[in-house]
Amino acid sequence: MVRIRPFLLIGLLGVGELWGAALESTQVNTQKFNPIAVSMFILFVLSTLCITYFSSKKSQSASGFYTAGGSITGLQNGIAIAGDFMSAASFLGITALVFTNGFDGLIYSVGFLVGWPIILFLIAEKFRNLGKFTFADITAYRLEVKPIRVISAISALSVVIFYLIAQMVGAGQLIQLLFGLPYSVAVILVGILMICYVAFGGMHATTWVQIIKAILLLFGASFMAVMILYLTKFDLSYYFAQAIKHHPKGEAIMAPGTFLPNTTAAISLGLALMFGTAGLPHILMRFFTVKDAKEARKSVFYATGFIGYFYILTFIIGFGAIALLYAHPQFVGPDGVYNGVKNMVAINLAGVVGGDVFLGFISAVAFATILAVVSGLAISGAGAISHDLFVHAFKGGVCDPKLEMRVTKGATIGLGVLAIVLGLVFENQNVAFMVGLAFGIAASVNFPILFLSIYWKNLTTRGAFWGGLIGWLAVITMVLLSPSMWVKSFGHAHAIFPYDHPALFSMPLTFILIYLISKADKSPRAQVDKAGFGAQDFRAQSGIGISSSTAH
Repeated sequence: MVRIRPFLLIGLLGVGELWGAALESTQVNTQKFNPIAVSMFILFVLSTLCITYFSSKKSQSASGFYTAGGSITGLQNGIAIAGDFMSAASFLGITALVFTNGFDGLIYSVGFLVGWPIILFLIAEKFRNLGKFTFADITAYRLEVKPIRVISAISALSVVIFYLIAQMVGAGQLIQLLFGLPYSVAVILVGILMICYVAFGGMHATTWVQIIKAILLLFGASFMAVMILYLTKFDLSYYFAQAIKHHPKGEAIMAPGTFLPNTTAAISLGLALMFGTAGLPHILMRFFTVKDAKEARKSVFYATGFIGYFYILTFIIGFGAIALLYAHPQFVGPDGVYNGVKNMVAINLAGVVGGDVFLGFISAVAFATILAVVSGLAISGAGAISHDLFVHAFKGGVCDPKLEMRVTKGATIGLGVLAIVLGLVFENQNVAFMVGLAFGIAASVNFPILFLSIYWKNLTTRGAFWGGLIGWLAVITMVLLSPSMWVKSFGHAHAIFPYDHPALFSMPLTFILIYLISKADKSPRAQVDKAGFGAQDFRAQSGIGISSSTAH
């Protein structure tokens, strides 16, 4: 008799729920139901559940669960990082921004990409040499463990939760529009699958889900770009002329100023995207899945190449959507205005260039993208709860490995349930600010603490804790008082803080606070913190000593 593991049964029930709801939705609104998209999505889910089944045997230990035992190669990890980073927000959101604002919408592509050289030259090698499971391992290397683990976990969980909400709401809205499913069904399904992938397959399953998704997304985006260029005669002058001709803003789409109102807003958003990338816990955690610093550098090199190529494709797809969708009467109203959902322009464009089959493929890939990203977020959140808070902050670093794994899997289930609940609660809310808040916290808290702990010998525990905590409170306060929250969500007439993206103000504030508090700290612990920098720097530069304390 074949033995079916509980998680596989749960996943199959989720697939059954999807198919049943999809068939039911055809009776309600047959125009929304896309059988090709649903079939491709179910095929992807079944394939990844099989991967999770086999990966579960390699995820019994903490090392296997958090880092896949360090068995991932640089190329594999680079593709997985790209898959983790190329979210639905990147594919659908940036394409929609370019479609709406022209070249100004490319600031996200540029900002996201520029963050990777920062990671390559400043973080990757030292990060791998110093850490083990989470980025708090680096910040706590020479500083007092409990307060540093606490502030690192608070910041990491804040990023993870806000990012999760945005992904869950995006998943619900995407499937609601494309597959004709109820919003709640889509959110619950994503939560169930996320729990299955992470709780039972750990980092090994998550890595391969991300690799498969990245390959599918790169293939789909490449095909779409080639077809756009083919339909516009591979003539860039004709291509841009068609976009200018059809877009309501005309030649304005070829110049800056259509998206961001002023230079300050542009710089602040750019800082959040650049340095926030270097502080995202689910991205940083991937450097522990390779065996050494050399493979970590290779990971960033490959990831930068794949991500850069992908963002070039978003440029082509965005302007291609302007040139082609405005030329189709079905997407344009009598007043010449686009009558579809702007976040779905990439999906609509897929139907134009490749018919229903390609539209179904891109739809399924877009949803698979969300599954891969939420899995990476969940595993980093579980690590913050179990490894940083439970084991090190509460148990003093001494914990039975089996108990740690039970706490880890319990934390994964808890995060999955929380993500489902928050996704349902925020269904009708504007969640764009949550992505900005996630990057803002990463840039304003995670990056300053991480950077200074590696490069500044005078950093103290008191400086890192209080500077990070005040910086965390500041960035959240600024976002709550920003136009996207204070005016659009809370209904006030004028925003107290005038910018949606506060990194230009909150990130320097954290750096300054950490510096001042550390310099003023004359406690005995501060002397210990400073004295430990030499040994830490030697380890970070050479990797000597890694086998005894951080080897997998």
